[in-house]
Parts: sequence; C-alpha cells; structure tokens
Amino acid sequence: MVVKYSKAEKKVMYDKKLCQLLDQYSQVLIAAADNVGSNQLQSIRKGLRGDSIVLMGKNTMMKRTIRLHSEKTGNKAFLNLIPLLVGNVGLIFTKGDLKEVREEVSKYKVGAPARVGLVAPIDVIVPPGNTGLDPSQTSFFQVLNIPTKINKGTVEIITPVELIKKGDKVGSSEAALLAKLGIRPFSYGLVILSVYEDGSVFSPEVLDLTEDDLMEKFATGVSLVTALSLALSYPTLAAAPHMFANAYKNVVAVALATEYSFPQAEKVKEYLKDPSKFAVAAAPVAAETSSAPAAAAKEEEKKEEPAEESDDDMGFSLFD
Repeated sequence: MVVKYSKAEKKVMYDKKLCQLLDQYSQVLIAAADNVGSNQLQSIRKGLRGDSIVLMGKNTMMKRTIRLHSEKTGNKAFLNLIPLLVGNVGLIFTKGDLKEVREEVSKYKVGAPARVGLVAPIDVIVPPGNTGLDPSQTSFFQVLNIPTKINKGTVEIITPVELIKKGDKVGSSEAALLAKLGIRPFSYGLVILSVYEDGSVFSPEVLDLTEDDLMEKFATGVSLVTALSLALSYPTLAAAPHMFANAYKNVVAVALATEYSFPQAEKVKEYLKDPSKFAVAAAPVAAETSSAPAAAAKEEEKKEEPAEESDDDMGFSLFD
C-alpha cells in the first residue's frame, strides 16, 4: 500500500531531512543539474551511495530551512550556503574525499542531441567523411554552407565544418542535420559549481591543486614576505636568516676597515692578507693531477714504438 502525503507533510519531512544532513555533514558540493534526467540522477545516487547523499529541492525551501536551522543551532556558517542556491542546483552532502566525489559525479554524463533553441555548451564540429545520406539530402548542407560532393551515390562532406559555436542557440537546420547524421554532440550531468567545507566556500578548481602546487605557492609567499621584511627592516621568521647574514657581512666589513677584530673575522682577514696560504694546499694536488695524463701518454708512446732490429740479428753485416 502506497502512503500518500499532503504538500504540508512533504515540506515538514523535507525540512527535517535537510536539518539532519546539516548536522551530520560538514562538506557540501553545490551542483548544477540542468538537463539531468531522473534516471541519470538515480544512477548518480547509486554511485555515491555509502558516504554521500544527493538532495534536490526548491531553492526557496532549502534557503528557508537553512535560515531556521542556523537560528536554532546558532551556527551562522550554514548561511554561506544561501547565496549559492541559484538556478537549478542540488546539494551533495559527503564525508569522503571531495576530489574523489567530484570525479565520481563527473563519470555519469549522458549524451544528448542538439535540440532547437538549446544554448550550445561547446563548439560543434561536423567531421569530414561519408554521411551515408542520398543525394536528395544535399539541401541541408547547402543551407548551412557545408561543402559536399557525391561519392558512390552518397553525400560526402569534404572538410570539417564548425556548425555551432559555444554559447549560440541551436537552429532548426542544425538540429535536423545533426539528427540525420546521428551526432549527439552534447553531454549532460551534475556539474560542481562550488564547495562548502566547515563554513568556508571555495571554487572546485581548488580541488585540482596538488602538494607540489601548494609548496610552490607557499614558497612564493615566503619569498614575498622576506623581500617586504628586508625592505622595511622589520624582523620576521622568514627574513631572520637573511638579516643575520647581512649583519655579519656589515660587521666583517667594519672589522676589515678598522683595527677591530673578532674570532669570526680572523679567517677573512688572514685570507685577504695572504691568499696564497689557502692555495698552497690545492696546488700540489693540481700539479700532480695535471702531470698524470702526460706521464700516461709517454708510457703509451714507449709501448707503441717497435724495437729496432740490428744487422747482427739477421745473420750478416753490411760488410759481408
């Protein structure tokens, strides 16, 4: 027996369900659901079953429930969801990894034909090749200025043609031609628009950042803080090593210009007074290293030179 509920009862049940989800989950994906059918939405729910729940509903009802729940619990962070509830959107409550959930949602896309009046989400290009249509269908191609030729009794498109540009509305001729060619150029599914996590709202592109990207951005930030601190002579943890190094250089410079000295400056003074002391140790090694190849070359030459044969070895002399 199917139990039928009145509209008022359905609203109460919906309100209760949304409040429970707000209490249980701290991560919410706001997804656009344009051109998504009920069967497709059911498949998405099955794919996310376990750690995620998809909730659809009227924006006015969701906004009202969020406001009342925020006042009741005192958690004002939920109010950040209200500006995001614009258009045909739904909420995906999840306890899993946000990036993995978004990738799972993107798998459930369904191809769709180009319907008249629909705004194209992408460019539609008709590829060259045999269409399989008989010559009587050439009028469609002529209207759309698509170059064709008759090949073996069928119409063949000569070059690729950009039939519809992104953002343009699909006309009746374009829709009819794509239907005849069996081309379903568009695909639809839930599209993640924003991410809510513990009161913070950010773009889904943030989920694509890797640890290397974060380290690079952090290093850039540290370098900027260091440069600013050094320019203002304001000590910070990032600039401290550079400040100590610069201070040491200044003190050494003063010590070199005056008679004043300290242990850390003695070696510098000694080097400037007689640099040859520091080169002596390396000189014999360099000389020995440079002479080794020459000695080896001479050794090779001696080995390659054949021994001279004397006349006595041949059993006679020049005077015989």
